[in-house]
Amino acid sequence: MNVNQSAPPVPPFGQPQPVYPGYHQSSYGGQPGSTAPATPYGAYNGPLPGYQQPPPPGVSRAPSSSGAPPASIAQAPCGQGAYGQFGQGDVQNGPSSTVQMQRLPGSQPFGSAPLAPVVSQPTVSYGPPPTSSQVTAQLAGMRISGPVAPAPPPSGLGYGPPTSLASASGSFPSSGLYGSYAQAQGLSGAQPPQRSAPPQASSFTPPASGVPRMPSMTGPPLPGQGFGGPPVSQPNHVSSPPPQALHPGPQLSGLPGPPPPMHSSQPPGYQLQQNGSFGPARGPQPNYGSPYQAAPPFGSQPGPPQPLPPKRLDPDAIPSPQLNELPPQQKTRHRIDPDAIPSPIQVIEDDRNNRGSEPFVTGVRGQVPPLVTTNFLVKDQGNASPRYIRCTSYNIPCTSDMAKQAQVPLAAVIKPLARLPAEEALPYVVDHGESGPLRCNRCKAYMCPFMQFIEGGRRFQCCFCSCINDVPPQYFQHLDHTGRRVDAYDRPELSLGSYEFLATVDYCKNNKFPSPPAFIFMIDVSYNAIRSGLVRLLCEELKSLLDFLPREGGAEESAIRVGFVTYNKVLHFYNVKSSLAQPQMMVVSDVADMFVPLLDGFLVNVSESRAVITSLLDQIPEMFADTRETETVFAPVIQAGMEALKAAECAGKLFLFHTSLPIAEAPGKLKNRDDRKLINTDKEKTLFQPQTGAYQSLAKDCVAQGCCVDLFLFPNQYVDVATLSVVPQLTGGSVYKYTCFQVENDQERFLSDLRRDIQKVVGFDAVMRVRTSTGIRAIDFFGAFYMSNTTDVELAGLDGDKTVTVEFKHDDRLNEESGALLQCALLYTSCAGQRRLRIHNLALNCCTQLADLYRNCETDTLINYLAKFAYRGVLNSPVKSVRDTLITQCAQILACYRKNCASPSSAGQLILPECMKLLPVYLNCVLKSDVLQPGAEVTTDDRAYVRQLVTSMDVAETNVFFYPRLLPLTKSPIESTTEPPAVRASEERLSNGDVYLLENGLNLFLWVGASVQQGVVQSLFNVSSFSQIPSGLSILPVLDNPLSKKVRGLIDSLRAQRSRYMKLIVVKQEDKLEMLFKHFLVEDKSLNGGASYVDFLCHMHKEIRQLLS
Repeated sequence: MNVNQSAPPVPPFGQPQPVYPGYHQSSYGGQPGSTAPATPYGAYNGPLPGYQQPPPPGVSRAPSSSGAPPASIAQAPCGQGAYGQFGQGDVQNGPSSTVQMQRLPGSQPFGSAPLAPVVSQPTVSYGPPPTSSQVTAQLAGMRISGPVAPAPPPSGLGYGPPTSLASASGSFPSSGLYGSYAQAQGLSGAQPPQRSAPPQASSFTPPASGVPRMPSMTGPPLPGQGFGGPPVSQPNHVSSPPPQALHPGPQLSGLPGPPPPMHSSQPPGYQLQQNGSFGPARGPQPNYGSPYQAAPPFGSQPGPPQPLPPKRLDPDAIPSPQLNELPPQQKTRHRIDPDAIPSPIQVIEDDRNNRGSEPFVTGVRGQVPPLVTTNFLVKDQGNASPRYIRCTSYNIPCTSDMAKQAQVPLAAVIKPLARLPAEEALPYVVDHGESGPLRCNRCKAYMCPFMQFIEGGRRFQCCFCSCINDVPPQYFQHLDHTGRRVDAYDRPELSLGSYEFLATVDYCKNNKFPSPPAFIFMIDVSYNAIRSGLVRLLCEELKSLLDFLPREGGAEESAIRVGFVTYNKVLHFYNVKSSLAQPQMMVVSDVADMFVPLLDGFLVNVSESRAVITSLLDQIPEMFADTRETETVFAPVIQAGMEALKAAECAGKLFLFHTSLPIAEAPGKLKNRDDRKLINTDKEKTLFQPQTGAYQSLAKDCVAQGCCVDLFLFPNQYVDVATLSVVPQLTGGSVYKYTCFQVENDQERFLSDLRRDIQKVVGFDAVMRVRTSTGIRAIDFFGAFYMSNTTDVELAGLDGDKTVTVEFKHDDRLNEESGALLQCALLYTSCAGQRRLRIHNLALNCCTQLADLYRNCETDTLINYLAKFAYRGVLNSPVKSVRDTLITQCAQILACYRKNCASPSSAGQLILPECMKLLPVYLNCVLKSDVLQPGAEVTTDDRAYVRQLVTSMDVAETNVFFYPRLLPLTKSPIESTTEPPAVRASEERLSNGDVYLLENGLNLFLWVGASVQQGVVQSLFNVSSFSQIPSGLSILPVLDNPLSKKVRGLIDSLRAQRSRYMKLIVVKQEDKLEMLFKHFLVEDKSLNGGASYVDFLCHMHKEIRQLLS
């Protein structure tokens, strides 16, 4: 199904479904159960709403019967040992199906609701599985819960219309405890859907086979009944079953309330829909095995036991937990099928298949681009590439009332200096000479393709403010018959979405052109830095790295000058003038009144002073080799660097290498204030705030001078990252952190980050402004920058990895015909000292129908914005209230869609917009992140570090950071050069006979299953067995065999895609490091209380129903 395909304008309609009253019950063993949101779930392996396909070839649809099932069994999938390992009535931690959620009336806290009744059930021996049609028929609407397991992919199922349903009174909601796997959940059967008049929605029904239907039943399934039938790939909404009449069969005990009435007057079935979005039938989900073999129908007599299928190591066959580990009552519990709820992997795969082959042409207004996970080429034809700007929605509401109703934030994530793939051209540089770029006289917007030329080309009307301006004589050109200038395609600013202007002297500080920028290396030489080997390693690396400073275009050498400072409690400046035989050191011990003791010879050209610099870098480790000084200063070091740039009248960057909390007497002195007792209290926010205001005022001075700070931290204990990162954050710099740095383990990661950081192209002394057409305006900004007023984003430095996120609000009505325009203008100094303006333009559509808004949203960008919004919120609000705000806002977004855009249906159905169906899973990942829900092992410094890191991440980085990629390594052919297809981030997807790579942009794990083949172990690790693989290995041996080359090549390619070097950690199954690895399996319940995806989806459904009622 094409995720980005637009749905028909008219929403589908169908009949409503009954609502279920709730019942109280105690938990297992008669103990009072903790309460949870009510969550009736849909069919277990039954048809999923959403994607429907024709039945698989060769599978017959046979009648069900109350006797022993027929022997003709649906093809048992290969390698599916799930039902071969334990009886079908027991929990098989395998796929269930359509998720169904139910909201109880009244307001309930997160995770509280009455529990459904536990039903005691007789044991039954197992007969042969029935045919696929019986299973489909019997399971069309069962509510399930219990331990989760992986589910196989769909085979095909056919389209069919919604049907009317029977209503009933004797049904109970099942309740999934938020965050608990082992909660009791009531189960209720449902009637299978049947065909009726075709509606406008795509809805699911199995093909009728012209055979009698089995009676339906309400109440729990019998133990002899497993759940079979192929699940269908991701539905757009999950649907709750209608109740059904009791089937003659074993007596059920323990059901409270009156028996459900019999009813047969209406055709059985319930509606499933896909919000009006039809598309091609979807094939099986990538990377999952084939469907589960079918199971006996309800009420069937036990037959002879089946022989177990051969065991094969397959993630879809791993029971977890094992049957014999479960308490007896739990064996009959089932759970929502993870494959029945929207899968990020499926959506990513579909987008790659549908949109990866064609170039994305930007000529059309308001197009939603391919996902960030899709590789695609961009052809600029008038709108900026999505590599520069991505929006939360490409069709924005015409009125503020409509925007308030939908609650979808209107935001753009802008990456002005984004790096482009080799196949795409950099923005053209336009030189208008001394007159400079042409602008609107009123709003100062720059000339762009949306400006309208009138009066034969003598004047133009501004597309942002409608002001009419004269065209200067030197810029005049005639218009063609369509009103376009005849030279439009010769001028980048009239035909492209992104381009650059050379700035005139009017755009420069003090009305004079800038000097080329400088880099100053400031090295901590205290005891910790020397002892760890950091200083020696760094000095050795800098000797060669100085040849790779960024340079402009085809320049032979970089124009950037360099300087060196070392420090502990005092600062040492070095004169490395080319005329000297040896470098000279000057010490400044008065750190309270910082000054730069030398001007001439401090900042030098690398090629001219090569010999002196090399001599200095050789001497520094020796000079301080015997130091006993453990105390350091910090603020005076930054102050010194800034003063040096000021004296040289240039912008630049400070590279600080720092090891410890600055406790020496000096400005900016800090104390250790780490206090884990503040977590989950109202004072927790102080952990994220700087200790002192001194660093903010220092940062302000740095920005004024164009002094950007990149900080490399090497802490062995608490260093107060929240305070030390203030200056890098406000100057547009970066923070890198290497906890407990050891040369042998961390050398590769540190040097790789350093090389990349020094070589990347940076714009200095930058100012960015975002202009919008009448009707909306920029009101809020997120990222690493400083703002002295409400409109100008000031950046001492800006590199190709940093983004600025801008939120817009309405200040007037928008017009559907003219749409809305954004123009981002960045004024900066290039690495060669050239002053430039980079312009990005983007036109968006405007809508008067909410359905159009929801059809053109981009969830990845929305999550990027929401994460930044939340991560800034923790500075001023308790973390709990920040989490609650996020949940409420997302529930409002989805409830508004449900109320205004989805077709009428039972409140028991969760209906998600096609392009937002991953919002719940991604939002849950943000809520479970270390900043918002830290585990016991996460330090205060780690949280502050991640908080500032995410603030300037782009959409691709937040996507993989919050939902990591999990790649099976031995499933794809060894000769295949492409990346193996990912699987979902859940423990159930792990097969103990396989090896997996997991990456999230900062971490890289190689997980090795305990039953992995010996040949694989030998090929990768050069040892003969699993037990001999060293624990915590961080580098793979270089071996000459195809598997080793393939895996090492894949690791290299993953690292190349990310802005920071990901250190490899090898994790063996059942090893102590596995807890760390499991932290990244974000679809599962986390140790620190984070909900599983399934539980959170249930909770979101409850919140939505609360809002709708």
